[in-house]
Parts: sequence; C-alpha cells; structure tokens
Amino acid sequence: MLKELSNKILNENYHITKQEAISLIDTDLKELSLYAEKIKQKFCGNKFDMCSIVSGKSGKCSENCKFCAQSSHYKTSIKEYPLLDSPNIFKEAKHNADKKVKRFSIVTSGKKLSDTEIDSVCQTYKDIKNKCDILLCASMGLLSYEQLVKLKQAGVTRYHCNLETSRRFFPSICSTHTYDDKINTINLAKKAGLEICSGGIFGLGETFEDRIDMFFDIYNLGIKSVPVNVLNPIKGTPFENNKILSQEEINRTVAIARFILPDAFIRLAGGRLLFKDKGVSMFSSGANATITGDMLTTSGTSIDEDFDTIKKLGFEK
Repeated sequence: MLKELSNKILNENYHITKQEAISLIDTDLKELSLYAEKIKQKFCGNKFDMCSIVSGKSGKCSENCKFCAQSSHYKTSIKEYPLLDSPNIFKEAKHNADKKVKRFSIVTSGKKLSDTEIDSVCQTYKDIKNKCDILLCASMGLLSYEQLVKLKQAGVTRYHCNLETSRRFFPSICSTHTYDDKINTINLAKKAGLEICSGGIFGLGETFEDRIDMFFDIYNLGIKSVPVNVLNPIKGTPFENNKILSQEEINRTVAIARFILPDAFIRLAGGRLLFKDKGVSMFSSGANATITGDMLTTSGTSIDEDFDTIKKLGFEK
C-alpha cells in the first residue's frame, strides 16, 4: 500500500485523501519514513530552509492557550518584558545574518501588537533590511490587514500564525480566540502579499486524526512553511503533566505530513531538545527545515551545530 500510494504521489501528481492519510498511522515506521524521503527528494530536492527567531516581547499575554508559558492566566517562571528596543533586536538579526542563517523573525507575545508597537517594529525591520543580508519574517498575533500591510512595506516577506491543532480540538486548548480567527489572520496576511508559515504543536492531547486534519487545512490554505513543535510541558500551565511524545510518534507525524504536503518545508521547531538525537532522525523522515538557536521560552540548538548536521545529511543551505 505504501509503495502504491507513494508512486501515485511521485508520478501522477496525486494528492492523498484523508482516509489514505489515516491508513498511514499503522504502517511500518521505517518503510513510511523511506517513502516520505522519496517524496521529499522528488518535490524539494536537497534544499534546506533555516530560520531563527528573537522573543521581541515576553509574557503577560491575554490569551489562555493551555500550552503557553507566556499566558497571564498561569503562573510560570518566564521572564516578562515589553517590546525590545531596536538596537537589541538589530543585534540579534545581524548575528544571524553573519552566521548565514536565511531568515529572521521577531516573535511577540499577546493577542496582537498595538499600532504604536507595529510602527516601532517596522522601523526596526527597515534598519535590518538596509544593513543585513537576511530575509525577514514576523509572528505578532492576530493583526489587522492594515498592520500586515505595514509589515510588508517594511520588508517582511513571511508571516507566521500557527493553527496549533485541528479545528475539532482547538476549543480544548484555547477559548479566548478561535480557529477561524487564525485562518482569518492567515488570509489577511496573504491578501497583504505575505507568504505564510503555519503549523502546530503536538502532544497537547490531540489524536493522530487531529494532526492529519490540521495538515489538510494547511494544504488547502496553500502554505509551504510548516513548523512542527513538540510540547515541552511547562510547570504552571494546564498541560504541565502531559506525557512527552516518543521519538517514534513524532517521526511518524512528520512522515505523514510529508505525504500530505509533498512540496512544503516541514520545519522542526520547539521541542527538539526533548529527544536524544535533537530531532536529527526527523530529517530522515520527511523534514527539511528548522528553527535554529533558542526558542521563545526554551533552549534550542546552536547555529553551528545545525549547519554541521544538515551538511552531514547532504542538504544544501
């Protein structure tokens, strides 16, 4: 079945059905990963996309996402600070540009930035664009169309807004905004001329079918950059006692994502350090992108280490 299905994807421009994707859940993982790699090679070659982020504003978020340490609804030990000033953000951007990281994003806590904050980050983006050789991304919540246009005009080329999980399961993780709020922001960003980055967090209590449903929504939205986060349970959040996913389960999730999203950059993000191999085996199960360096409230891998890894695996920068 795996061989027949992958051959249809490889040779007939075929897109699998939800039921076919569900059938992949119980297949042999080694064989599934092998065919996921063939699909990746066919549609993406050896291309690899590496980006980095800076936490531009931390904590005191009005939203109640149950996985998030930055929510004001929970008591966690993270650092809280307002929007960073331009010199501090520029320093991070230049460091990443000098290291030859391809993309750089400012990520901020909160439901959305104010117009004053948007004007401030836009000036920062303009400075980075004029002085650094790096593509610019943003992740700033449920912005308005006018705010997204300002980001585009300041040099931002891609906007990040995770769906997080499936439409069915979303109310179980957040009640202060909706799945449709997410999709509306994605569509507004597309209207503003921005590329989209959107994925999810796994290990929230969702089913494999929820993950598959989310990947199909991402496919239907035409999204080509798809972050894969693994929940790192944070003390003080409602999910602090969630069981961490096994390496095998997240590898299977990545491989199934490749069958649904043959030409996307499937991007390892938060949670890589939960695994002994720091997620390297996922790059042999269909993944071909990563966020390098530290995440928002957890540690990540070093830029030099990631470049060394992708070189050993035969990827191109």
